[in-house]
Parts: sequence; C-alpha cells; structure tokens
Amino acid sequence: MIIPRYHIGPSHIAGAGKGLFLDEPVARGRVIVAPDAIPGVHTLDEIARMPHAHDLLPATVRWFEDAYTVTPEWPDECYINHSFAPCGLWHLGFVFALDNLPAGTEVTVDYRHLLAPGQEEDFRDAVSGAPIVGYDWRESMMRSTAQLQALFPADGT
Repeated sequence: MIIPRYHIGPSHIAGAGKGLFLDEPVARGRVIVAPDAIPGVHTLDEIARMPHAHDLLPATVRWFEDAYTVTPEWPDECYINHSFAPCGLWHLGFVFALDNLPAGTEVTVDYRHLLAPGQEEDFRDAVSGAPIVGYDWRESMMRSTAQLQALFPADGT
C-alpha cells in the first residue's frame, strides 16, 4: 500500500521505463510504502520450480530471510526504481523517506535489499554502470536497520 498521494509516469532514470512519483511532500522518516495483502511467500527454490520461473524473477521480492513474494500482476509499488543513492529505504517491506522529499520526487530504493543473496539484476545501475547484486540476509538487515535507526535518533531530533 502506497501511503502518500502519487502517480506513475516516465522515469527520470535512463532505461527504467516508468517510475513512481510523489504528489505531495513526505517528511524524513515517514512511511511511503507499507506491506498489505501479501498473498504468500515462497523460498527461492520453490520459485525456481514454478512454471515460467525465469519470467517470474523480475516480479520476485525478498521480504525476509529466504521468503519471497511473487507478484506478476505488478502493483504500483513495482514502479519504484533502483538507485545506489535512493530517496527511500527498503526495510522488511516498508519504504521510509530517507530525507524530506518534495512533491514530484521519483521514489527509489536500493534493489540489493530485495534480491536474493548474490542474485544479479538483468540491468546495471544507470548512474555508475555497476552490477546490482543482492545482499545476503544478514548484511541487508544490518545496513537497513542502521539506516532506519539513523532516521530516528535517540534525542528525538
């Protein structure tokens, strides 16, 4: 579920197709996307055994450990594109604003949190040209938890 008002439009990222854009400002630390109506989760091995598994991989997202959703019907959340310098933080299916985001911002996340460990995207990062390779679960959790904690300092600032 996408919390703020938004629209889908041509991405500003070369080769990305469409992107998800905010229609209203979102404050740093606020939730942009929250999980809802997850139809089920599968291990990567289960997905590999599904008919047309290769076609399903672009619609596969890691939620936790070795649990992935497969969403071939492409909900609007799937229009959130990759960036190594994203404006959104993916953490256990939630996307948090990493800064104060004005209306018109294209929402991006680091896909390395969504991919299977060692899984390489079929495309490269549009800015650096570097491969996008999934973090292992521990590294993803350590990185995203540290970033999330930094959004909410203990002193409340």
